[in-house]
Amino acid sequence: MPTDQDAKAIWRLPNADLSLPRHEVHVWRALLDQPHSLTAFLASLAPDEQERAARFLFQKDRQRFIAARGLLRAILSRYLNVSPYDLSFGYSAHGKPFLASGPCGDVRFNVSHSHGLALFAFARERDLGIDVEQMRLEVAGQRIAERFFSVGEVTALRGLPADQQTEAFFNCWTRKEAYIKARGEGLSLPLDQFDVSLAPGQPPALLRTGMAADEASRWSMIELAPAAVYKAALVVEGHDWQLRCWQWPD
Repeated sequence: MPTDQDAKAIWRLPNADLSLPRHEVHVWRALLDQPHSLTAFLASLAPDEQERAARFLFQKDRQRFIAARGLLRAILSRYLNVSPYDLSFGYSAHGKPFLASGPCGDVRFNVSHSHGLALFAFARERDLGIDVEQMRLEVAGQRIAERFFSVGEVTALRGLPADQQTEAFFNCWTRKEAYIKARGEGLSLPLDQFDVSLAPGQPPALLRTGMAADEASRWSMIELAPAAVYKAALVVEGHDWQLRCWQWPD
């Protein structure tokens, strides 16, 4: 399990001989505004991905979707030693993508992006989820918390000093999103049916679930520091793993 120091790890450029051992979890950070790579990224997408990109109303949203999917293919191709063009994705009943064919080596992944910054998480033989959000004061309101957070989380949020509540809100939001993404159930798992820690400085943790008694202990949760004014959380199945953080070359 990574330590607090690991969670603040430096984002390094990847090695030429990059590999993904079973005892490691890798997180990549990348900017999605990459105009010089868009043509190559678009060409690597499958027809259904290209059709989905074409449905975006605004050009910036379309370009960022293309970059996110192109980067995912490019990174996976490094781990699997295949062309990004040869990767095929399937989707779970709740829309979570997975590698559908080829020499996947049981690589699992999850992606999140917010306002041009993307995080990509990868592991072997263990489920995981990641979420990143730009901290915006207009989003971190009591009404949103009351609608999506548990009763215990709302109480904890209200009990904090006013100057800590925005950070606490996004701590809670990213940790809850990362957990439901790791489980692969989407919003079929109600956000108010489990509790996470949220106070600034408090260790990230899944505190309570309404499921099996050992559900909370099944997962490890850490905070990531991808950039100023962003919050991010990573949830990984098990505790016997080490974190490595990579920066996609801009």
